[in-house]
Amino acid sequence: MFMGEYQHNLDEKGRVTVPARFREGLGAEFVMTKGLDNCLFIYPTDEWEVLTEKLRQLPFTRSDARAFVRLFFSGAAHAVFDSQGRTIIPANLRTYADLDKEAVIIGVGSRIEIWDRREWERFQDATEESYEELAEELTDLGSIL
Repeated sequence: MFMGEYQHNLDEKGRVTVPARFREGLGAEFVMTKGLDNCLFIYPTDEWEVLTEKLRQLPFTRSDARAFVRLFFSGAAHAVFDSQGRTIIPANLRTYADLDKEAVIIGVGSRIEIWDRREWERFQDATEESYEELAEELTDLGSIL
């Protein structure tokens, strides 16, 4: 399980250091893709395979399902770590997530997200006030907590 928040800078080649604890959970090779809310999603290979199977179940006759799957998979890339624990974020994904210099890497259960620091702060500002309301609206979650 991935959890926590870490701040790291991208270098001039678009590489970012991933926290050691996250590297252990990701393994030698993992998948990076366009996420939601203007961030990137990173999945261990086994989680990626589970997600791929779920997406295969979407009805290909629906244009919204086709559009989502196209965008999700076309933005995906296999990734690895170098000897210093860095991974390169492809240029198209850096552009998608507006990643320039300062990144925030967060653990979200079965995946990792990479955010531009300013975007993460905006997201937090916009949603932290409604944190309790969100828990109440998600009745299943409310019963868990």
